[in-house]
Amino acid sequence: MNTTVWSPARQTAGWWSRCMDYLELTKPRISVLVLITVAVSSFVATWGQPDLWILLHTLVGTALVAASASACNQVWEKETDALMSRTANRPLPSGRLESSEVLVWAAIGLLVGVAYLICLTTALAAAWAMLTWIIYVWIYTPLKRVTQWNTAIGAVSGAIPVLIGWTAVGGQLDVRAASLFMLLFLWQFPHFMAIAWIYRGQYQAAGMQMASVPRPGASHRSAGVQAVMGAIALLPVAAIPALFAPSTSYVALALVLGVGQLFVALMFFSRQNDLWARCLLRVSIIYLPLMLMLMAALPLLS
Repeated sequence: MNTTVWSPARQTAGWWSRCMDYLELTKPRISVLVLITVAVSSFVATWGQPDLWILLHTLVGTALVAASASACNQVWEKETDALMSRTANRPLPSGRLESSEVLVWAAIGLLVGVAYLICLTTALAAAWAMLTWIIYVWIYTPLKRVTQWNTAIGAVSGAIPVLIGWTAVGGQLDVRAASLFMLLFLWQFPHFMAIAWIYRGQYQAAGMQMASVPRPGASHRSAGVQAVMGAIALLPVAAIPALFAPSTSYVALALVLGVGQLFVALMFFSRQNDLWARCLLRVSIIYLPLMLMLMAALPLLS
């Protein structure tokens, strides 16, 4: 005989758990980074004076599209997520949610998000958001099982939010926009190469093609090389905005941050161990928000 007792508290707990599962589908940490990028690009595009209502609408629309992309990514990777301990407890591989309901939720988020951006910001911003979704879901995600160069494709989708924020507030794409785009693009190599190294065993077991996963005839230092090259390229890219608003303090701070990250990347390359991979991951997490803050504050520093 079923002795389960219904209670309002039990029902509330069930709904709360389900809401948390849907929130997890959005990959909150990635979504927050996307929204910060959009906000900073809006500030840089307008020299610190964006229309705050347009910025708010841009963040709402972008959040919906980003949530949809993350959910679709997890549908694609349901089987591989189940093979890795770091992702096995996600809502889909654990069986707490079904793929069909997640796809419906993701489709609604995409359609509403794009329509929202078209109606309340600009059609160009909506187009960039749609392109980000396409690259992330239909190109980057399946390529993770095909080639290690999936990281470069993913880095493109990770940098396009710069263009969403820039065009939403009416900014004209210029060298400053390109430098901010390249900052986001290049930063992802030190950051994700560190992650790829730390979880290389799980990626290999799941059949994911990462630079850190051993392959016949390939250098075992590929992840370190890409991390160092990305960190080196960031040094001149980060200095470009100072050409338009000269600031010695901006250049000095950007150089300190860049050299610090490059040093840790070089140590990771030379040692190839978990200790320096985790150091690089932490340093990259510090580097990006500080650089974004510097770029946003450049009009005040010049």
